[in-house]
Amino acid sequence: MKNSISLGILLTTVAYMAFTFHDAIIKILTSSIPVWQILFFRSLTIFLGCLAYGRGKLVRQTITSPIVKPMIARSILLLCAWLSYYSAASRLQLAEVTTLYYAAPVVGTLLAWVILKEEVTPARWLAVGVGFVGVLIACNPVGLTISWPVYLALQAAVLWASAMVLLRKTSLHEKTIVQLTVSNVFFLALTGLAVLYTWQTPDMTQLALLIATGIVAGCAQFALFEGMRQAPVSVLAPFEYSSLVWAFLLGYLIWADIPTHNVVVGAALILSAGLIIIVSERLRRRAGA
Repeated sequence: MKNSISLGILLTTVAYMAFTFHDAIIKILTSSIPVWQILFFRSLTIFLGCLAYGRGKLVRQTITSPIVKPMIARSILLLCAWLSYYSAASRLQLAEVTTLYYAAPVVGTLLAWVILKEEVTPARWLAVGVGFVGVLIACNPVGLTISWPVYLALQAAVLWASAMVLLRKTSLHEKTIVQLTVSNVFFLALTGLAVLYTWQTPDMTQLALLIATGIVAGCAQFALFEGMRQAPVSVLAPFEYSSLVWAFLLGYLIWADIPTHNVVVGAALILSAGLIIIVSERLRRRAGA
């Protein structure tokens, strides 16, 4: 396997693991702090970290970046994806919305093939398919019918996949630190307006968790952006399913949620999808050599 692809897989896996920890912290905070305020602190923490690292040079690079517009477009896609997802989640069962949302790797692979002209090997299609079957088994969305919330969940999947394809394109033409800055300034401005109306003064524990959310999310975003720079979308797409495995594990460790048999079987299939990619890419490298 090429070193860049190996690194991309590693970074992407770490990113989705970190995103799961990030979601767990948010779940703890949402019982007492408004979501908009959590997102505001997250973006503020990431932006300040970027500014501390890049300083004036980063500001100049960001302002003069030739692909600011595509990066802002990607941020808009992500915003619409999150709004669609949270709207659907408020009306559907968790298993239902999770299953629908995890159509994103399938859509992402298809878009990478059509838009980015990536070579999607049979092994990559197989990995995406196996992973999605694993999600179906783990979440078991019995009795799901077509409705507006279902459409919103599918819309979230398509928007997220589109954002990942655009991320792949921007990652090849701009530094990750600049991309982080543009994304989080966008969300900082957006959430800042909402915070004016929903502000709730946090105590010291809540403040520490808010900052931790930003640190974890910043690491996750950095790893994801760098991962997309290193490897094609069709290679990395199946590894998005790994976040579901981490979610089951954290649910057990933090909230004592006991996984059912279908969850264990689904998780095994999801892990198998990642192994299919790793083994197939290694074989491709040997064949090329």
